[in-house]
Amino acid sequence: MTKRTLGEIPAGCRRRLLAHYGPAAQRWLDAAPGRLARAAERWKLSLVSYHDAGHASVIATATCLDGCPLLLKAWFDPTRYRREVDALRLWSGGPTVGVVEAADDLAVAALELVGGQPGGAEWPRREIQMVAAALQGLHVFGQRRRRPESLPRLADYLAQEIRPRIEWRLQKLDLGGWRSLVEAGRPAADLEKGPRRVTVLHADLYRENVLFDRPGHPRLIDPLPMVGDPAFDWAFWTVYYDLGRGTDRRLATASRVSRIPVPVLAPWCRLLGVDGLLFYVESRDPRAALMAEVLTHLLASDSWSGS
Repeated sequence: MTKRTLGEIPAGCRRRLLAHYGPAAQRWLDAAPGRLARAAERWKLSLVSYHDAGHASVIATATCLDGCPLLLKAWFDPTRYRREVDALRLWSGGPTVGVVEAADDLAVAALELVGGQPGGAEWPRREIQMVAAALQGLHVFGQRRRRPESLPRLADYLAQEIRPRIEWRLQKLDLGGWRSLVEAGRPAADLEKGPRRVTVLHADLYRENVLFDRPGHPRLIDPLPMVGDPAFDWAFWTVYYDLGRGTDRRLATASRVSRIPVPVLAPWCRLLGVDGLLFYVESRDPRAALMAEVLTHLLASDSWSGS
């Protein structure tokens, strides 16, 4: 039997989106079930259930007429929808989730359901090496194919968001004994100066944004794509993929696979570590202490810094 409505979205999903976007998301959340229903009707899909995950979208599982499982994703922010769909289409055939359908008027897309179930299939033993190879492949696609004009530039993100918020938090926050650590961790130079390779970045490589399909291949999901130096992605993966665990192994793997020297990657790692530590302090997140340990380790290791 075809089912094209699911009712109210899960309470956890509602809380996360309100925390992320504020009260402005309230009316959109009320209308989100209708958006999913309209998309399901348009694409002749049967809705199955909500998948209660994520902070920026409402997600549901569905099946098409031949029984193939799909994921329906509705974005609150239409700009974020456009950029994500454009990047996934650019990476089509690569190590990412595939876009099956997209409705610009609804900011809803039907995506491939990796591994046939939410969360993907079982993780393989050689996870780190396989994810690194997938990231390198993603960067190759971004270098060789025409990049969508909708995507922002990393240089602007650094100049307009990361560096200003670091300076603001340095002035406003009580960092205690971590102040000297933050001051030492801030790279002095412009990290995007000089001739560098430019590609389309994933820019949000947390572990939960990597799934594995049934044959055991990694598929990267939920990008925040931008155009810039691939060192940013490798540093993000090094620092955030599994915070506080395996950092040195990931840095070594990143350098080997990307062929970007460790002394080039290390300042990017420190910048992201400083930015993350300040955010965790401001939000009173218990991960602040863990990030401080990561940043301390980055600064203490002569073999990593080299600069």
